[in-house]
Amino acid sequence: MRAVVFEQWKTFPSLTSIPKPTPGPGEVLLKVAGAGACHSDVAVFHDYDESMGMTQLAPSYVLGHENSGWVEELGEGVTGLEIGAAYLVYGPIGCGHCAACSRGQDTYCANAATNPSLASGLGRDGGMAEYLVVPARNLVPLGDADPIAAAPLSDAGLTPYHAIKNSLKNLQGGGKSALVIGLGGLGQIAVQILTAITGATVIATDMKPEAMERAAANGAVTVAGGPDQVAQIRELTGGNGVDAVFDFVGIAPTVRTAMASVARQGRVTIVGIAGGKYEWDFYSTPYEAELTNTYWGTIEELYEVVALYRAGKITPDVELFGMDDALEAYRKLEAGELSGRAVVVPSRATA
Repeated sequence: MRAVVFEQWKTFPSLTSIPKPTPGPGEVLLKVAGAGACHSDVAVFHDYDESMGMTQLAPSYVLGHENSGWVEELGEGVTGLEIGAAYLVYGPIGCGHCAACSRGQDTYCANAATNPSLASGLGRDGGMAEYLVVPARNLVPLGDADPIAAAPLSDAGLTPYHAIKNSLKNLQGGGKSALVIGLGGLGQIAVQILTAITGATVIATDMKPEAMERAAANGAVTVAGGPDQVAQIRELTGGNGVDAVFDFVGIAPTVRTAMASVARQGRVTIVGIAGGKYEWDFYSTPYEAELTNTYWGTIEELYEVVALYRAGKITPDVELFGMDDALEAYRKLEAGELSGRAVVVPSRATA
């Protein structure tokens, strides 16, 4: 079968032929419906190397940690799954027996440092291929919903959902506000999630006018980046600041914008993993304002994300690529040329 393989550090992946996998005990073989291309993939093959000590991510393996597909074959001991049924894949794979894994939060597995991989597509073969093997426990049913458009939800939907859910205490009640910084794939879905599950006024900011137009179409009040950005955000909140801020970029300027925009007793969550630094001091930080970060989410929350998707409350903006064009999807992602989330569809004919 054809697959996008990360073969060595600091090297662009290759499109090559590899053997079709076979499910082992407790595993399922999926015929891949869609595989989302994520900036994390670009970081893995462009920025990382062995000096970082992340042995779980060492090449080679098939990329793709945002996956959906149809059940093709059941491994030994697997029951309760229907051949041909569509599922979304929960990507993280922990040890399965620590406290975090027992509550479905494999991203915070206590044994992550010694696990052989971090997730499907992150150290273990992922979904940028015609077929994918995953643990049966990691499948979330999609019913009759479109599995191709759903593929990015396993990260680009779950990650903002987890961050927002953790901040709901700051958004309860009337007159609350939320700020989304960075309107790429995750930020756009965050706007939809906030609109669907809170009554807060959603403010969204980005440097790209077309990105702000999409956010406005989904109910956000938009503010363009620039020198008066924070002043405009504070004016929209009556001068009080924002109750919950979500930074989907994570560079130093966006973190500063987040902290300058937050209200007293508000909460700032850094979701973007760009590694920006922020210098905290007692006098410039609003009293009791929280600054935290987050990573991915739980499998239980992915069920909730799928429920929102099936109800039509969230709709990922996707750009589809056939397998022949999978490397072009990564090239466009790396160059910042995508308008939506790139999804590779193995069954799609080359354009």
